[in-house]
Amino acid sequence: MPGPALLLPSPVEVLDDARLDAAGVRVLLKRDDLIHPELPGNKWRKLKYNLGAARTAGASTLLTFGGAYSNHIRAVAAAGALFGFETVGVIRGEAHDPLNPSLQFAVDRGMRLTYLDRQTYRRKTEPAVVDRLREQLGDFYLLPEGGSNVRAVRGCTELVDEITEDFDVVCCAVGTGGTLAGLAAGLAPHQRALGFSSLKGGDFLSDDVAAFQRAALGESTGNWEIETGYHFGG
Repeated sequence: MPGPALLLPSPVEVLDDARLDAAGVRVLLKRDDLIHPELPGNKWRKLKYNLGAARTAGASTLLTFGGAYSNHIRAVAAAGALFGFETVGVIRGEAHDPLNPSLQFAVDRGMRLTYLDRQTYRRKTEPAVVDRLREQLGDFYLLPEGGSNVRAVRGCTELVDEITEDFDVVCCAVGTGGTLAGLAAGLAPHQRALGFSSLKGGDFLSDDVAAFQRAALGESTGNWEIETGYHFGG
């Protein structure tokens, strides 16, 4: 699929710190933030196969969900502009004017914004809500909130294949669980994955990661865990 120049594989850098040396720990940074200025981090990996599926399905519009400061909303808007899709962002809550910087960025990349009240937003995955959006907005390829689905898990699994240095543990932040599910799926038998919940009360994320893996792989790999006490207040 033609598109912008992407820095892949993203570089791996060694983090130099006397405290790490004293503890006998070696830390490597996988610089996915350098993949693309507007599709950094896990965003490209989650979107890669979804964009291909949308193109194969003949979809011209991507629709997704997010809060008013969602990095996923920004990324989908950028991907639409870069790969030739119309985009719609369904935002939780009421519209505010002026737009915050995240939503202004999305609009500047051509995204159309629409809003759902918080009660309806909690039901956003229900067929009745999705059908109503299709009636109002026309047909679209649906990307879930945060971009995590089976195709996103597949894309995140590829990150591990790019790391040529040996390691014991791979760590990442966890918002919806798709990245952790993919990373863990790509590990060697002696390796494990450790996620840090960015959400307060994120105990439910373990069930979500296991569900993503079962959908993508047929089973949960069991080589991962999530720390939920490092959200710094949520």
